[in-house]
Amino acid sequence: MKVVETSTLAGISDWQTKFKESKVPFSISSDAFLTKCHTLICNDQRISLELGIQLFNHNNLSGIFALANLIKKSRYENYVYFNENLHVNTTNICVLACRFCAFRKGPRHSEAYSLNVKEYLEQIKPFANRIDEVHSVGGLHPEWTIEHYEELYRESKKRYPHIMIKSLTAVEIKHIANRSELSIEDTLIRLSDAGLDSLPGGGAEILVDSVRNRICRGKESSDEYLNIHKIAHNLDISTNCTMLFGTVETLEERSIHLDKLRMLQDETNGFQCFVPYPFLPDNSRLPEAQLASLNEILRVIAISRIMLDNIPHIKAYRMNLGSKVASLALLAGADDIDGTVSHEEIMQEAGSKARLDTDSDELSRLIESIDSIPIKRNTLYTEFSIYQRKLNDHSRRLPISQQA
Repeated sequence: MKVVETSTLAGISDWQTKFKESKVPFSISSDAFLTKCHTLICNDQRISLELGIQLFNHNNLSGIFALANLIKKSRYENYVYFNENLHVNTTNICVLACRFCAFRKGPRHSEAYSLNVKEYLEQIKPFANRIDEVHSVGGLHPEWTIEHYEELYRESKKRYPHIMIKSLTAVEIKHIANRSELSIEDTLIRLSDAGLDSLPGGGAEILVDSVRNRICRGKESSDEYLNIHKIAHNLDISTNCTMLFGTVETLEERSIHLDKLRMLQDETNGFQCFVPYPFLPDNSRLPEAQLASLNEILRVIAISRIMLDNIPHIKAYRMNLGSKVASLALLAGADDIDGTVSHEEIMQEAGSKARLDTDSDELSRLIESIDSIPIKRNTLYTEFSIYQRKLNDHSRRLPISQQA
């Protein structure tokens, strides 16, 4: 695999100029409202919260997708990013019982587990030679303190120094800090010193407390989520951010969520990637969930790209969406498809049917199927290379149309 200069593959820093020079699709130019949005972007102006709400209600879906794709192409041309990663969930025991969560178990449940350090490392071992990231989140364990996580990260770095550790949601950090009688800042400093590289950004759900009180009462508040990420950014710990949509939130509340994220990004510039994913209802306890259709999923991804002008990457999270929907999302503003994953429990427990045996060759085929170029990246989006598939990989792969 030939390594190319980072500046070539990292995207176009002056993407607004490229955007202004790009041909405007008819689905935009024939629509007065989308033309207004296009003009604002050309003039380096932000799509306001109010315009964002209008985008969620606008009936020209093809035009919204085209505008998002135009922004994405202006930033990254035909590049689509992925990495070679593994998900290892540390425990499914949790002191909370969020209504949308099918993963959580009580400590006496027959399927409850808590990985010790040795067990955690053994889960990584079979994949260690072909991954560069381990993604670890879990429940709020009633007994673990910061010392457990410090040992986990130190031993991981000692045994697998080439693997970056992306771990802990904001509520996990809050829980660890409380259990250990530490401030959030001191908790993050100690975890970073032990080997934590970045935060995955999960648990944002919808950053409106009236929604959080209905679906995840007891978790951190909206302000606490944002403040924990702000502290991480100020410590030079990069993070992702997320949105769980399709539960009980309104379209206005989705727009508020996006606006809050970009306001923090204005201040800290610490978010690398935004990961929107729809609620999966199969095994959860939220019967009043509104559920997102395919069109709505793609609309959310597209509007995320349009509104989040200061967050570099938008991820089509394949483990939630499945390969077919993820490939469509890459045509509606998303530029990243996460990674190989290899093992995953949270989305699978929630009802995801996405395959866990997808390797880098297959991801690259998916990306190439939409006339894009697969770019292998690291966790921090600082190293990039064009991924070259094995010549004979087509002999053992399903067509994209047959994948989940």
